Amino acid sequence: MKFFLFLAASTVACAESFPTATPIKHIILIFQENRTFDHYFGTYPIAQNNPGETPFYSKKRTPSVNGLTNSLQTNNQNLRQPFRLSPSQVNLGNPLHDYATLQLAGDKGLMDMFVQVQFPGPLVDPTVVMGYYDGNTVTALWNYAQFFSMSDNYHQSGIGQSAAAAINLISGNTSGATPLNILDKVVNGTLINDIDPQFDKCSNPLLTAALDGINLGNLLNANGITWGFFEGGFANCSATHDYNGTPIIDYVPHHNPFQYYQSTSNPNHLPPSSPDMIGKTDQANHLYDISDFWTVMESGNLPAVSILKAPAFQNGHGGNSNSLLEQTFFVPIINKLQTLPQWKNMAIIIAYDDGGGWYDHEPFPIVNDSQIAQDQYTAPGEVGTHMPLGNLQGRPGYGFRLPFILISPWAKSNFVDNTLIDQTSVLRFIEDNWFLGRIGNFSYDGFSAPITNMFNFKEREMRFLFLSPTTGAIEYKGK
Repeated sequence: MKFFLFLAASTVACAESFPTATPIKHIILIFQENRTFDHYFGTYPIAQNNPGETPFYSKKRTPSVNGLTNSLQTNNQNLRQPFRLSPSQVNLGNPLHDYATLQLAGDKGLMDMFVQVQFPGPLVDPTVVMGYYDGNTVTALWNYAQFFSMSDNYHQSGIGQSAAAAINLISGNTSGATPLNILDKVVNGTLINDIDPQFDKCSNPLLTAALDGINLGNLLNANGITWGFFEGGFANCSATHDYNGTPIIDYVPHHNPFQYYQSTSNPNHLPPSSPDMIGKTDQANHLYDISDFWTVMESGNLPAVSILKAPAFQNGHGGNSNSLLEQTFFVPIINKLQTLPQWKNMAIIIAYDDGGGWYDHEPFPIVNDSQIAQDQYTAPGEVGTHMPLGNLQGRPGYGFRLPFILISPWAKSNFVDNTLIDQTSVLRFIEDNWFLGRIGNFSYDGFSAPITNMFNFKEREMRFLFLSPTTGAIEYKGK
């Protein structure tokens, strides 16, 4: 495959003129689903390289990660030892991963109850939660880690499912929800489990929640910064794709955090008034279909901040997607982004929303406590005994360790960052880079660590890495 770099002239996006604290003028966050760090990177950078599988060989002097050491693989305290999953074992089902179940799996930081909490559950074999992939399956992610930067200490801000993770990503705060209590979804005004957003015509009308307060979208709008949230299926929320012989609806309402806030919602999924208005305020209110992101890539009119959510069959979530399908989503996008003039001042992040019930050996680093009936981590009814921030219960954190990749000409090469970061570390970077200020109201962005250690802002290295969307193998690399 041939790649042609910067051949076509394009108009300079208005995002280029926004003052920034770093050379980064465009950030693109690809927010994938339900995988832990050990599940994807536990043996990095060593792959088994069985015959017939996509090979992976690490570069010299590749740093090690906090992964599955020998003792964790041979003397693990769980009911089954961690075991390698092959590329033919990608359709594994959807482990239980609600707020209480994940805490029970963690078991006071012993991380030894992953198999037991799957009884009864949706998996035929509950021990599969101890399985992990290597560079012969998640090849694209391992290749990006080799040529750019990764974190082995990135955690979900809270403990729970996708809705809370998506909300934390843009606000760092899952409190302020109404109704105040609804089943085990919202407890005392805090959203703890998946529930659809109130301001979305595609939500289940009988089970929705709304949030007050402000989010990243409000900060960007107040400062005149272009931005967009792009999700697969947004233009037609009945559209489907086949997954393992089953039609899967592309659009998942609770994956769209801006729809929980009336101020940043697009309830009727109105399209942008014109391609030139993508990223600007109009009837779409900054919420778009994933096809609209391809439109702005073709035009070169990228917003300053873009958050991308794959259609369900490509988002990596167990039960409706898999590890091979998800790279068919993000690899073509990253290939395309590297051909744009904006690449020279761009940062692409691939990050995950929650652990999905898969094993990770790293205990939750508790920075905020909670004491509600659903809490189960340190004892029944508690995650620690201290008063939580702002007395806002149901927001314990941090949660599971997840994959995190930074792709940029400004990223350190073949670098593993050990800094403790969480989902609001991305929020904080955006706030700081565009001088937005903080969310406030006890948001996690007030104390999250920065992601800047993965950058080298003293020297830009114009490198390119084009991969195969189907295998993740390298098709072109260069400077």
